[in-house]
Amino acid sequence: MSQGIKEIVVATQNAGKVAEIKTALSGLPYQVVSLGDIGSFPEAIEKGTTFAENACSKATFYARLTGKLCLADDSGLEVDYLKGEPGVYSARYAGDHATDEDNNQKLLDSLIGIAPEKRTARFRCVLALSDAEKVLLTTEGTVEGIILTNPRGMQGFGYDPLFLVPELGRTLAEMPHDEKNQISHRGQAVRQLVKQLALLPK
Repeated sequence: MSQGIKEIVVATQNAGKVAEIKTALSGLPYQVVSLGDIGSFPEAIEKGTTFAENACSKATFYARLTGKLCLADDSGLEVDYLKGEPGVYSARYAGDHATDEDNNQKLLDSLIGIAPEKRTARFRCVLALSDAEKVLLTTEGTVEGIILTNPRGMQGFGYDPLFLVPELGRTLAEMPHDEKNQISHRGQAVRQLVKQLALLPK
C-alpha cells in the first residue's frame, strides 16, 4: 500500500454494497477492501432497533477484530403502509436465510390490494466509521419512492426491482450503476462520508 493511503474495511459480505462504496471513494487516499478480502470473520450480531445503532455496533465490532478502520452500513426499506416495516429487518424480512426473491415476495404479499398512493416508501442508509476505540463518524441518506406490484429491471439488488422513483419513472433496478449512485440512499450517505473523511486528522 502506498505511503499515506489508509485502508478501510467495508464490514459486509454484500458484494453490491462493497462495489458502490468502492466506486464512491475511488478519488480519496483510501484503499477500500471487504471483509472477505482480508480473512474470515464471525458475523456481527445485529441487536439494534435503528439503522444507526446497528451500523455503529458493526463498525466497532469489526474494527476491533481486524485492527483496521472499518466502515459499516445498515440500510433498509421503510414502507409507510406497513408502519416502517421491514426496516432494520429488511435483509431477513422473510426469515434469517431469506433470499432477495423471498423478501420481495413477502413484501408484495403484504401489500396485495393496496392502492399506489398508499404504497409510499423510502430506502434509508446509515454509515458508521470506527477504529478499535470509538465511532469516528456517521452519515445518513434517504431516497423516496413507491412500491410496485411487479418487479422491473435487472440491475441492483435487494428490493431495487420493486422500488420506483416517481420523478424518473424507473426503478432502482432499471438504472445504470452510476446513475443509481447519484440518487440512492447509500450514494447520499457516501457523499456525506467523503466530506467528513476530509475533515478527519491525517
